Amino acid sequence: MRTLIRNARLVSPEVETAGGALLLDHGRIAAVLAPGAPLPAADRTIDAGGRLVLPGFIDLHSHGADGRDASDATPEAIRHIARQKLAEGVTSWLPTTLTLPPDRLEAIARACAAYQANADACRVPGLHLEGPFLHPEQTGAQNPAHVRPPDPAELERLHALAPVRLLSLAPELPGALDLIARARALGIVCSAAHTRASAQDLFAAKTAGLAHLTHFGNAMTPLHHREIGAVGAGLLDDDLKLELICDTHHLSPDMLRLIFKLVPVDRLLLVTDSMAGAWLGDGECQLGGLDVELRGGIARLKSNGALAGSTLRFHDGLRHAFAHAGLPLHQLVKATSWNQARALGLKDLGKLEPGFHADLVLLDDTFAVWKTFVAGEPRFEA
Repeated sequence: MRTLIRNARLVSPEVETAGGALLLDHGRIAAVLAPGAPLPAADRTIDAGGRLVLPGFIDLHSHGADGRDASDATPEAIRHIARQKLAEGVTSWLPTTLTLPPDRLEAIARACAAYQANADACRVPGLHLEGPFLHPEQTGAQNPAHVRPPDPAELERLHALAPVRLLSLAPELPGALDLIARARALGIVCSAAHTRASAQDLFAAKTAGLAHLTHFGNAMTPLHHREIGAVGAGLLDDDLKLELICDTHHLSPDMLRLIFKLVPVDRLLLVTDSMAGAWLGDGECQLGGLDVELRGGIARLKSNGALAGSTLRFHDGLRHAFAHAGLPLHQLVKATSWNQARALGLKDLGKLEPGFHADLVLLDDTFAVWKTFVAGEPRFEA
């Protein structure tokens, strides 16, 4: 079916055009039309009413939403979250695990593979394995009972069940550098997380293949004038990509302003790190078997008050980032999908260009989601 989206404010990396149009055909963008250009015939025409049209968001780090968690380890939970993510404008999502026993992680991988075989909401290119190879004294809201040393055999078993796209681990652990090298050989991107690594530890891990820093600033060594730590290394290095949870809790507004001032937007990746409490009100839920209290949009462990993931919705993260980044939207949009697509090698995603997948989000001026398209088909409408 040919779909024409007209009267749109098109925003793509380095491009922002008011009054433009898109022609979608066979799941791809067939044409990008300038204002005033003749409009082609289509089976379906949508008047965007001047709304924003952006490449669909890619959320590399999200555990769950609306009462479900990827760690529930069922295809039904994966499908439920994948449908809810559409309401955030997310068109590709990596179900993100926690530090859990091996059999539970394998069940999550099987559930992911089952959804991939019959995907009907957002795309799921594979898993984000956060843990279990974390520093035992830097677990944050992860369950320390299941932390274990880096194990290439466990990673390979999981990767055989469902593709692991992203591995978050503590790179200073014994055996971590070998695991990073093995992961990279398998095509898995590696990220530092829940770590006590020094800056030099991180630079050594980068040589082995480390490429990202997970939920930058959180559960990692802070910046100090005599040891710049993981935070300083992320600010200093020219290549490491930084995950940003733009909820103004995990990173304060001043920290967001500092990051966007110091770090080129090409190295930044907006994520939600959302958990089951996203889209729920105040109350209680769980994260990887640990009790969590939800109050005022903030999730904290009941046991010690530690932040337990977020309740952030992706479009709200973009709204916060836009308020504090000081960047035009055609630059900031790189951090919502294009950078993620390049980092993971996801082809033909992240831009509004002919030949790219027609994965789109239509937003109003407050960044609220109006419609979300996957492969040229509307899969969410407010």
